[in-house]
Amino acid sequence: MKKSDSKRQAILDTAYRLFRTQGFDKTSVSEITAAVGGSKATIYSHFPSKEELFVECMLAAAENYMAGTVKHLQPSSADPAVALFDFGRSFLSFICSPEQLEVRRLMIAEAARSGTGKLFFDKIAVLRAHVSAFMSTCMASGTLRREDPDLAADHLGALLEAEILEPLLLQVREGSPGENEIRRAAKRAVAAFLRAYAPAGQQIKPPRTRAKHWRRARRSESMADHNEHS
Repeated sequence: MKKSDSKRQAILDTAYRLFRTQGFDKTSVSEITAAVGGSKATIYSHFPSKEELFVECMLAAAENYMAGTVKHLQPSSADPAVALFDFGRSFLSFICSPEQLEVRRLMIAEAARSGTGKLFFDKIAVLRAHVSAFMSTCMASGTLRREDPDLAADHLGALLEAEILEPLLLQVREGSPGENEIRRAAKRAVAAFLRAYAPAGQQIKPPRTRAKHWRRARRSESMADHNEHS
């Protein structure tokens, strides 16, 4: 890693810690400078503004994990239904983690400040482009009905978030969802998406290439449901 890259990462790590513990208002560039060393000029050479630094901090926390999530959406995937399920399960595990819930609450709280919300939306669109590209490939091959791939990506994201995210964000429920709950929610969301985007006159069936995988999931779900009601 180049010296300039390591300095940039040190600024991100320090600023992220301060933003999370103190919020945007109470964290100053001077305080970040004092913690990381150097001068304000050094920070501004990497980030044009405090708002830009804030958004980059929020995104940096997501990018490494999202790289592992979007890898499931390969154009060469033998079964798009399996790829979408694996992506959905990984995506839900990520956004429902305590750290990411905290980051999203902070981002929403600061969205109106100096265009911070727009900055974040513009940058997160780069991640959405991976999902959109996969949708476009599936539509071109006839696996999915031809529609706007960006809109399809948004619909998938909304379906995945529908069951679990809002109660967690609003702290209506305590504790993160377990693996079985995430698996069931992802399965239902992907099934609804595939019904909506199935080619005319066709019905997309659940993936067959991982029959054992699905049987194990169903057994786990049945045991979880039994335990919940016993």
